[in-house]
Amino acid sequence: MTDQSDFQKILAKPAQRALAGANIETLEQLSKYSEVEIMELHGIGQNAFQKLQEALSEIGLSFASKK
Repeated sequence: MTDQSDFQKILAKPAQRALAGANIETLEQLSKYSEVEIMELHGIGQNAFQKLQEALSEIGLSFASKK
């Protein structure tokens, strides 16, 4: 199971920097963003996106509805 505060460790450095640049430090914060918003971040590719989706799912969260 992915720890709430350690979830970024499963990601490559560009994806980690993308989330840090958006001030996303927890899965709860991540769940407030839509899939489109996360995919628009420079450094988030399909692989990182899938890992993020799985990490959210593990703790019963998902991306926000489209804004």
